[in-house]
Amino acid sequence: MVDDRALVRRIQDGDMHALRVLIRQHERLVQHMVGRVVANEVEREELCQDVFLKVYNSLGTFAFQSKLSTWIATIAYRHALNHLRGKRSAMLELPTDDSTAVFVETQTPETAMSESDLNDHVKKLIERLPLQYKMIINLYHIEEMSYAEIGTIMELPEGTVKSYLFRARAMLKEYVKKYI
Repeated sequence: MVDDRALVRRIQDGDMHALRVLIRQHERLVQHMVGRVVANEVEREELCQDVFLKVYNSLGTFAFQSKLSTWIATIAYRHALNHLRGKRSAMLELPTDDSTAVFVETQTPETAMSESDLNDHVKKLIERLPLQYKMIINLYHIEEMSYAEIGTIMELPEGTVKSYLFRARAMLKEYVKKYI
């Protein structure tokens, strides 16, 4: 892995190979951030490209006060949220929030487990969580970010991040109990 400062300097000097390295190193993170907010695959791909364009155009403003990955994740999260807000304001009717809907499984646990892996079911259940909870679960458990990094990305105090993570886990536990 290339040092972030050296990588940014090389990109600012016009090294397109360095830009490809940056994209390769952070594309999974950006896909996760955007994918947790936007369901449509085509829109997700476009937004991910837009995020890297924003990153490239804003590299001169990055002051290394946080990790490069945290800065990129913040851009991705905010860009995806802005996209979602724009879509919602353009719609005549806002969709109802079904995040509190009860998960009802029609199969027996034995049948369900024989058809699919428990991890796949947990991922589906995570998708049912409210957006902020889903994002925090992803950043903490999948991207392995600290409370402080998550707080920076989501513009939340560290205590709120901890509280939301606790609530998200509790909701997920309830979903799993209903499933099993």
